[in-house]
Amino acid sequence: MIKLRNTAKAIIIQDNKILFVKYISKRTGITYYVLPGGGQEGGETFVDTLKRECLEELGVEIEVERIALLTEYIGKNHKFADIHSELHRIECMFFCSLKSSIDLHKATNTDTDQVGFEWIAFDEMKDKTVYPEALKRVFDKQGNITTPLYLGDTF
Repeated sequence: MIKLRNTAKAIIIQDNKILFVKYISKRTGITYYVLPGGGQEGGETFVDTLKRECLEELGVEIEVERIALLTEYIGKNHKFADIHSELHRIECMFFCSLKSSIDLHKATNTDTDQVGFEWIAFDEMKDKTVYPEALKRVFDKQGNITTPLYLGDTF
């Protein structure tokens, strides 16, 4: 049975860098980066999801601005098919801004793979393990999106 999940992700840009949550996989030891955000709960808007998730992951308050990108992730089509074959995720990414300073002491996330955060320049993303990988090709060096809004099934 395929599990369909809506997610909201924050694209937060400062000084030509984008904010990522940093993880180190306990299973593989690989360091990777994901936009702040996560799964939408029933009865929750995407805006509410983003505000909740950014507080949980980074201890930060955000302002949600406008939609930036829409992607899908159909696990059986990608490199983690062995563990994601039943997953189909809809990812709505929004431009956001910080309303407060990041304070990991206020974060309540229980994901033990999360080790912090990192600001990554657009031209440095190519050298990092960033998910979705499509982010590496959607921005120019100034942070402008140069692709259509809907990117399809990406990873």
